[in-house]
Amino acid sequence: MTSDTHFRLAAVQAAAVPFDRDASLEKACRLIGEAGTMGATIAAFGETWLPGYPFFCHAPTGPNTFRAMAEYLDNAVEIPSPTTDRLCAAAEAAGLDVVIGVAERDAVTKGTVYCTLLFIGREGRLLGRHRKLKPTFTERSVWADGDAAGLRVHERPYGRISGLNCWEHNTMLPGYALAAQGTQIHVAAWPGREPAVAPPSPTPLWPRQLLLSRAFASQAGCYVIAVGGMRSREITPERYRELSTIEYSGDSVIIDPRGEVIAGPAQGETILIADGSREAVLAAKALCDIGGHYSRPDLLRLIVDRNPQERVIDCGFAGRVTPEMWE
Repeated sequence: MTSDTHFRLAAVQAAAVPFDRDASLEKACRLIGEAGTMGATIAAFGETWLPGYPFFCHAPTGPNTFRAMAEYLDNAVEIPSPTTDRLCAAAEAAGLDVVIGVAERDAVTKGTVYCTLLFIGREGRLLGRHRKLKPTFTERSVWADGDAAGLRVHERPYGRISGLNCWEHNTMLPGYALAAQGTQIHVAAWPGREPAVAPPSPTPLWPRQLLLSRAFASQAGCYVIAVGGMRSREITPERYRELSTIEYSGDSVIIDPRGEVIAGPAQGETILIADGSREAVLAAKALCDIGGHYSRPDLLRLIVDRNPQERVIDCGFAGRVTPEMWE
């Protein structure tokens, strides 16, 4: 259901196959195809859906934790790679755009993982990637800091799309950078858990995926596909079940540019669908465009450094060294 003025949003709520990139990839491609048959314009998956959220980072540290970290790194995704080629082919075959969370392995060192959102176009090509700027709490033991090279919106025929991971929605400035670029359809990728009640004070850490996703939709005047992953202790490999202290139920929703939930919360493995319109986006932005007429650049401005992180800069002599140079 794609036109210049209407589009169909899909939140793909499903469990990956923990510690199995290839099996998870097969499942992702199948789900992309299913979203396509449902008429989706864009389909989104949860945070590091491929090959799964690193649940073990929340468990007490021990030898088994490091085994899990090593296996997680071994199953991470390099960009580009045969894995991303398969995802691109699936998006093209289904005729829709895809935003999927991946654990991205650094192609240079092979020893570092980023929490990355991968943007894929229906043409079967990579549109871009965004690495989570700052992992939250114990996630920092698994994921490295990202950079702002991918903190961009992507122009599509039906609108401008963007995405952030989890608590990047709580840090305010990354979201403002996207709102100021005019995002219209935003993917909020989460591990996938919405507790019924908050923990007692003073505990400050719980998911808040619904609260933060609704706030972003209202502030940016855009649709938000707030999509969570799923994982139960039951599907966790036996060798790592002792590390499974938290389960993820998904609880995905789709939110309109007023901040109102228009689909969900989803239950179980499913593809949540909602229809959107350009009119609703424009009406919201006409009232409050925080990157435009509702801003005060004379008072407040955001500086974004989009240079990629470079840990080694080669300043060596470009040319052939001869004995005469040393005389």
